[in-house]
Amino acid sequence: MDSEALKKYSALHPKPDGLTLQYGTAGFRTKAEQLDHVMFRMGLLAVLRSKAVLSTIGIMVTASHNPEEDNGVKLVDPHGEMLHPSWEEYATQLANAEEQELQKVITEICQKAAVNQHKDASIFIGRDTRPSSEKLTQSVIDGISVLGGQYHDYGLVTTPQLHYMVCCRNTQGQYGKATLEGYYEKLSKAFTELIKQSLSSGESQRHLKIDCANGIGALKLSEMEPYFPKEVLIHLYNDGTKEKLNHLCGADFVKVHQKPPRGLDMKPNERCCSFDGDADRIVYYYKDATGHFHLIDGDKIATLISIFLKELLAKVGQTLKMAVVQTAYANGSSTRYLEETLKVPVHCVKTGVKHLHHKAQEFDVGVYFEANGHGTVLFSKDAETKIRQLAKEEKDDEKRGAAKVLENTMDLINQTVGDAVSDMLVIEAILALKGLTVQQWDALYTDLPNRLLKVQVADRRVIDTTDAERRAVTPPGLQEKIDELVKKYKLSRAFVRPSGTEDVVRIYAEADTQENADALAHEVSLAVYHLAGGRGAPPQP
Repeated sequence: MDSEALKKYSALHPKPDGLTLQYGTAGFRTKAEQLDHVMFRMGLLAVLRSKAVLSTIGIMVTASHNPEEDNGVKLVDPHGEMLHPSWEEYATQLANAEEQELQKVITEICQKAAVNQHKDASIFIGRDTRPSSEKLTQSVIDGISVLGGQYHDYGLVTTPQLHYMVCCRNTQGQYGKATLEGYYEKLSKAFTELIKQSLSSGESQRHLKIDCANGIGALKLSEMEPYFPKEVLIHLYNDGTKEKLNHLCGADFVKVHQKPPRGLDMKPNERCCSFDGDADRIVYYYKDATGHFHLIDGDKIATLISIFLKELLAKVGQTLKMAVVQTAYANGSSTRYLEETLKVPVHCVKTGVKHLHHKAQEFDVGVYFEANGHGTVLFSKDAETKIRQLAKEEKDDEKRGAAKVLENTMDLINQTVGDAVSDMLVIEAILALKGLTVQQWDALYTDLPNRLLKVQVADRRVIDTTDAERRAVTPPGLQEKIDELVKKYKLSRAFVRPSGTEDVVRIYAEADTQENADALAHEVSLAVYHLAGGRGAPPQP
């Protein structure tokens, strides 16, 4: 390692005094002007990670659904998954190290993680459409170059596209071609094969309105449009030409505010969906004939996909094990429907994509979605081999047909990470094949009314949870109080968990009516305020 070059370049990307940041599920995220040093240092870390695992590593410059003036960075591991938790710690250490300690911290990481400095390093870089992203990417490149890493800059891509490229590269092309064309071709071919049957049944054109959050999704969907079958007509809104990224639009806005985005004009019963800023989340919605807004969130997306896959697996007649993975935020009605009506096992894990992804890997077919619309389906190696073999060699026509549909579905799904483009195509194909309208999909079950609240506390660490965050262990007396409150309402449950990013405690409550859900959430928030060191005035109903 050339310590003089490191000193020189590091001085060009100085760390602001007194700034400490934490690498979390979303990587680093904060105001763009505070990130220059972090980007440079994540360039350094990516080189070390690449040398440690002897594979290509990805770096994505994005702050997803945050406001336009923010930015962020996350690293992508060899198979397109999120950075290994032990390296999240190294990322935090490196980002917060003082200038003169930088060399020492790098040396320590190399020792702890057994990094061979003489190996080659290869990095793939991508960025979103934020005004600050291009300049911050340059800082990443400086970091990579100082430690002698090789890099390929893909420029503007969605986050899932970068995850996909990294996986393609490290599987020597088995997962696909590590180019944008490769991505568009693989997905559109699988999609076209899938909906062929539904189009031959004489169905006319399929229209879908898409709110692109004024982000990267719009650019990439426009590039991909020529690859779609002509019967599929997508109409893009909030394409980034006029308004600010994520401002009053995007999947997060629609989910939180339970209303349509600005700039998208909805007619009754039209299918609409929203991507988030970096296109790794998707939610659907429509307005009924009376003008009432209906949200179809990640829980209902997981349910639709599960129904489809379960039917196919039954037809193929293989003993492949399927399960759905949720978090405590999943609506109680969805869990009940999956377990009782569909008879599919449901597992609950802690909040955060990495926990869902990890659990889903335990099954032949693992479906996971967060209620916010981030999710995908994972197929085990064994399941994939079986399905491809049946699609090719099965003598029974019906079984072979079902295996082919499964194979195309598998190729359409981006198994590395939640991908709004891929998820959208999967949903559109399933609705077409099953002849379902958006209203029929919505009517599978009725969500229990719920309410999300947050309470400011002096220190969020006073709350500790267990049972996938569904029960509070500390402070003493809090869980007993919640249990007592929950007993007052029908079909109710409530849980509290500390925020991963700020000193607030998040509260979720659901019950048989909106009035009861609101009342329960408020009562639980008062309990948190009094027992967990609330700040400011007590919560008001």
